[in-house]
Amino acid sequence: MKRFILYIVVLLTFSACATKPAQHCAEEEPVAEVFQPRVAYGIALDDYRIDTCRVLTGETLSGILNRHGLTAKQWRDMQPFLKQHPEMASIREGGRYYAFRNDTALCYYAYRLNRRETLIASLLDSFYLWRDTLPQLTERRKAEFTITSSLWQAINSQDLPVELALELSEIYAWTINFFALQQGDSVRVLYDELFIDGARVGIGRIYAAHFYHGKRWLPAYFADAEGLQPFLADSLPDLSKIHNYFDADGNSLRKTFLKAPLNYKRISSTFSYARKHPIYHTVRPHTGVDYAAPMGTPVVALGDGVVTFRAYKGGGGNTIRIRHNSTYETGYLHLSKYAKGLQVGQYVKQGEVIGYVGSTGASTGPHLDFRVWKNGQPVNPLTLDSPPAEPIPADLRQAYDSLAMHYNQILLSSGCE
Repeated sequence: MKRFILYIVVLLTFSACATKPAQHCAEEEPVAEVFQPRVAYGIALDDYRIDTCRVLTGETLSGILNRHGLTAKQWRDMQPFLKQHPEMASIREGGRYYAFRNDTALCYYAYRLNRRETLIASLLDSFYLWRDTLPQLTERRKAEFTITSSLWQAINSQDLPVELALELSEIYAWTINFFALQQGDSVRVLYDELFIDGARVGIGRIYAAHFYHGKRWLPAYFADAEGLQPFLADSLPDLSKIHNYFDADGNSLRKTFLKAPLNYKRISSTFSYARKHPIYHTVRPHTGVDYAAPMGTPVVALGDGVVTFRAYKGGGGNTIRIRHNSTYETGYLHLSKYAKGLQVGQYVKQGEVIGYVGSTGASTGPHLDFRVWKNGQPVNPLTLDSPPAEPIPADLRQAYDSLAMHYNQILLSSGCE
């Protein structure tokens, strides 16, 4: 609607000039007036009366269109198109729409699918649909803030995008315990901020960050082909595998996970929110993967971490949970027994045996029910993003150091890039 307001201001300004006494312009050369019509979604706005509305509780598309003057024939003509574009009819309470009318009929209907996309229906002689997509603008930003209680509080107090907290937690997941941040910890960060129609809608890439924690600065630099190429000589090495965050020494900030926590014969059940339980015979979520394996098969930790749970737990039987960092936690269910001496609070290494396959709890046979949580939410272990942990290759180290120096100059400067 900002565009509409701008058009009105221009028209009012033109009208004010046109009402000035003639003697004020008598000595000036005549200037040809250029009329700029108001247009939105490809529609000449001055030809229609425009109603701006929001979907009320319980409203349907047919009810909305009938209220704005849609004829029975127009509704019939729409049906084939609604089958091809069900999102037109999938309106939500509070959603914004615009009705374009002339003196006799409803001519256009536009529904805002989201901040960026609008679906428009022409209801004139022939019915058709099209999408209007606003451009997404990107601005490079630099932010600095000090933590007094939490990362979220620090970001909110500076009116910065909340997505920064999520991304920084992910980047430093293996480096910083975000449950143990201290007052006075601070952050410098260089990132892209995204805008649509003048409104902030999120962030893009974080390019670099300096995180002060534990009485030292912990830098993170994103390196990929696009970032490294300006600092390379004419002969370009293979950059296809470089797409990660690294520290000042070129070491990866993200550690890898094992592909699976055991040697298994087959996957007997996959991740699903609607699986029929083999014992209870009801449809319920199964937010893990079942690995069928012989009784007593060793089960190992998927990655380094701390044991947070080791006990019998209902249908899961003998269960172990391991917190790997501030982001990831894994669970191992139906175990026959635990590794000797394993206790809650114990630090375990990737690949270390923590228990053995069993059939305890609600189980029809020996298997491991393996689960992964990311920021407290279950994720599919089979699609778990586990980036390579290799450092920057030796032949790219000079280019990487130059890239890191470039980002340091921006982060430590008094102004923006």
